[in-house]
Amino acid sequence: MSLLETRAVAKSFGENRAVDNVDFKVNAGEVLALIGSNGAGKTTLVNLVSGLLRPDSGEILFEGREVTQQTSYERIKSGIARSFQLVNLFDQLTCGDNIALSIFSREGKTGDLAKLAHRDRAVWDEAHDVLRQFGLDSKAGIAAGTISHGERKLLDVAIAYALRPKLLFLDEPTSGVSTREKAPIMDIVSAIVRSGGITIVIIEHDMDIVFRYSERIVVMHQGSVLADGTPDEIRHNDEVTTTLIGEHASPAAAGDAGHA
Repeated sequence: MSLLETRAVAKSFGENRAVDNVDFKVNAGEVLALIGSNGAGKTTLVNLVSGLLRPDSGEILFEGREVTQQTSYERIKSGIARSFQLVNLFDQLTCGDNIALSIFSREGKTGDLAKLAHRDRAVWDEAHDVLRQFGLDSKAGIAAGTISHGERKLLDVAIAYALRPKLLFLDEPTSGVSTREKAPIMDIVSAIVRSGGITIVIIEHDMDIVFRYSERIVVMHQGSVLADGTPDEIRHNDEVTTTLIGEHASPAAAGDAGHA
């Protein structure tokens, strides 16, 4: 069953056709990787789906209902959330505050954070529970600007997770972290979202991460979908290998490459 579907979605920036009549589906419950070289259109497509951009043409459907003209906030309420490649945290606030703000936003509560803290203890209990799930409970009272880069990546995903989405886009969840940190971060994230029944789309350049954690891979190139298949099908797709890995790479190299 398709949870998300785009139909002939297009977006241009001047003469640049960033997304070119893309048909894209995400099935409920799957872990999908969206890959492609820089400028392939991945981030633009995600921005269109999450409501940060409006398409020039085409339709976006979520749970069978058209959401093309919905705002980003309306899509969050519908169940679409995302983390960002460049982590967007309130560095001066504690990690617990960052999660609590996400929960308050989810529930449509506004006002001064300190006043809300006294009125709604349940939100703060939930915030601490989310931090615990991501292994960040010891950081609850620490300013977000002082934690490590790997912890910031986890906190960014935790903030999106606290919105209780049905569909979660993870934009470069391991970028900028050390090689030894990547698998532990993805193990935590994938275990949590799977246990919560959340559908995931990973936008990623690290092919080790892509082939290890995804069930289906969609490859974009020059604004269009180049290929769509299982990791094994993509690994042995000559066109993908030539485009992303290099003309002289063997099919097996696609599974071994660190970056594409």
